[in-house]
Amino acid sequence: MSRFFATGSDSESEESSSADEITPKAPGTTFKQSLLLSDDEEDTKRVVRSAKDKRFEELTNLIKTIRNAMKIRDMAKCLEEFEQLCRAFLKSKTIVDKEGVPPFYIRLLADLEDYLNQLWEDKEGKKKMNKNNAKALSTLRQKIRKYNRDYETEIAAYKEVDWGILSQCCVFGPHSLFKVRSSCKQSLAQEGEKTSEKKKDVRKKRHKKKERLEEEAEEEGGEEAEGGWEKVKGGVPLVKEKPKMFAKGTEINTAVVVKKLNEILQARGKKGTDRAAQIELLHALAAISQENNLGQGILVKIKFNIIASLYDYNPNLAAFMKADMWKKCLDCIDELLDILFDNNNIFIGENIAEDSENLGISDQPFRVRGCILTLVERMDEEFTKIMQNTDPHSQEYVDNLKDEGRVCGIIDRLLSYLETKGSTEEICRIYLRRILHTYYKFDYKAHRRSLGLQGETKSEQDQEESEGEDSAVIMDRLCKFIYAKDRTDRIRTCAILCHIYHHALHSRWYQARDLMLMSHLQDNIQHADPPVQILYNRTMVQLGICAFRQGMIKDAHNALLDIQSSGRAKELLGQGLLMRNMQERNAEQEKIEKRRQVPFHMHINLELLECVYLVSAMLLEIPYMAAHEFDARRRMISKQFHHQLRVGERQPLLGPPESMREHVVAASKAMKMGDWRTCHSFIINEKMNSKVWDLFPETQRVREMLVRKIQEESLRTYLFTYSSVYDSISMETLSEMFELELPTVHSIISKMIINEELMASLDQPTQTVVMHRTEPTSLQNMALQLAEKLGGLVENNERVFDLKQGVYGGYFNRDQKGGYQQKQGYQRDQKGGYQQKQGGYQRGGYRNQNQSNY
Repeated sequence: MSRFFATGSDSESEESSSADEITPKAPGTTFKQSLLLSDDEEDTKRVVRSAKDKRFEELTNLIKTIRNAMKIRDMAKCLEEFEQLCRAFLKSKTIVDKEGVPPFYIRLLADLEDYLNQLWEDKEGKKKMNKNNAKALSTLRQKIRKYNRDYETEIAAYKEVDWGILSQCCVFGPHSLFKVRSSCKQSLAQEGEKTSEKKKDVRKKRHKKKERLEEEAEEEGGEEAEGGWEKVKGGVPLVKEKPKMFAKGTEINTAVVVKKLNEILQARGKKGTDRAAQIELLHALAAISQENNLGQGILVKIKFNIIASLYDYNPNLAAFMKADMWKKCLDCIDELLDILFDNNNIFIGENIAEDSENLGISDQPFRVRGCILTLVERMDEEFTKIMQNTDPHSQEYVDNLKDEGRVCGIIDRLLSYLETKGSTEEICRIYLRRILHTYYKFDYKAHRRSLGLQGETKSEQDQEESEGEDSAVIMDRLCKFIYAKDRTDRIRTCAILCHIYHHALHSRWYQARDLMLMSHLQDNIQHADPPVQILYNRTMVQLGICAFRQGMIKDAHNALLDIQSSGRAKELLGQGLLMRNMQERNAEQEKIEKRRQVPFHMHINLELLECVYLVSAMLLEIPYMAAHEFDARRRMISKQFHHQLRVGERQPLLGPPESMREHVVAASKAMKMGDWRTCHSFIINEKMNSKVWDLFPETQRVREMLVRKIQEESLRTYLFTYSSVYDSISMETLSEMFELELPTVHSIISKMIINEELMASLDQPTQTVVMHRTEPTSLQNMALQLAEKLGGLVENNERVFDLKQGVYGGYFNRDQKGGYQQKQGYQRDQKGGYQQKQGGYQRGGYRNQNQSNY
């Protein structure tokens, strides 16, 4: 009977009916099949099997193969078949979800795990295995342990139930499995009923106990309400028993503690070692050594290992220490330094061998293997990693930054310790650490003292007097020691760069410039490692900003040119990564570059940097453009500035400037016309003050310098632009127009005449500038440009023709090497005339490499 018309709801009837079903034949196919099939085949009937039967049969076949491989100890075959079994089981997931995990599968998992554990414990048998089987054994053991975690309850139930019943289900395969399923179900149901009854009893007991405790608590609360008792949720907290370090009655001495320490350290770095528990054990061991008065030598050794374990808590290099571990690390280093300062008879060093250590109390001084300097350097690196991985705009960053005072305190303490007991190399290393925490900080108190300002209140004045030496004195002392004593180039290079940075930060321009030129670092800095190159870039930027504050516009532009022209200032200064393709930088390189980033509190303001560069370029470029307006060979001083000008010209609608760049472009256009007041209003206003100029220490002085420079360069631009309009112009008029003193105007015009930039002469009695008519007209300039461009066109035409036809004489003569050279070329000189020059055509036809038509 078909299962669709079956009255029973039992699963066995459905399965049996589906298994015994016969497919009905279509009436039209009988004749065709009789032609294709033999007589024997016609008698056999095709049986349709369910998907469940197919999947379970596949599983049993694989299980049979695994059991055969287990009998002959073929671990490689076992591993291969087990992987296939896992894949087959995954395919039958939908059936398993409906029917449940088959018992024969659970039995194999349990038997295979027991079998592998038995083989693993058999040391002699493992030695006899070949290499492939031994490797397969360890791999399969790991896989089966991991795989069986998902079936722990089923395996436990399988081990509790009678094996005889389950063997009936498993031995005869899946077809027999369904026939005896009812007996399995009955036995498992009986077991389930027993366990459920037990659980119900336990729940009832717990419920009654909870009610009784609540009633007692209420009664006690009513009786003793005045006593201030509070009801605690969750019951009494469980107290973890500390692991026993030593057996009862063991005599604790130095040798026993060292042996126990070595046992703990042997587990360090192994897979599965609980690092937190290892740190607790070391702390407990340190407490035991203190209780038994074993001396400071063994305590120092344990402290060294505690700090090392704290550093190893995060195995990943990119990961940073958590807050609790960081606090513990700082406390341990402080305690270690306290011990070293209190006991002068403790000698530590990396060169002390473990055999020659003296940890016990004796007449000889303690000798401990270890390096406190390495631990402090690692602590400093961990602090940098913490700052790198914290959100700079959060309160957490501020809280973490407060720890820098403690870090500097530890470095200072170690510095004073090593000055008495350390080698010259160690002193140079700790000096560099101190320098790296000082060089980027502006010393406001020293700045106030240099300006002659005092604190507003008496307490501030007393505090200033009680404070030690200025940061400039500290930097000078530490850096000069490194210059004299250091033998490694890297430490000396870093010290020089930090010293220059500190000088530049405090507006000591000439000292910073001289130190940079004397060091010759710019010649070979490309061979240094990336962190030193980042420090060099930061130093050059700070040097350029210092030059700008001092009014050295050309020096500022030259110092900032390399960084700003690259378009990668953010990346070159170690203040972030630019978006790149994966071809240029893979994930591993990106991780390495992220570790080189400078913490946020050490960043240089990129908007301020760009503004200083663009303003410097404006003050240099606009007068130069006015002087060489019709010169075809005019070169660009700053490509980035020209790019900003082109962007400004492309805008269809010119509104009031909003961004810093738009302000500079608008100021440049005003300066081009000689309108210094408009230029001044665009460069110095409330918006620009808040974004840029107020960030400088001496804000007012910088603004005054800027106004002065704008007036002077606007005067030069005005004379270049309108000199052809005037026959003569009074210097008093120019003085009034640009609000400059008469001697200043006289000085500027005299320099222009001496440098042959302005074709004019000064009439002293009348204080006027008399212009000389030597400049060509605009039509003449355009004719000259046309002539030069035609010359370039002829040259290119000659070369193309020569490639096709051979040598072609006429305009050029061919040299012996087969190339062309121009014997004579004409160039316009600065005096407005022409001079004959030797030379040939280079890149770009008639222009040089660095020349362009703007």
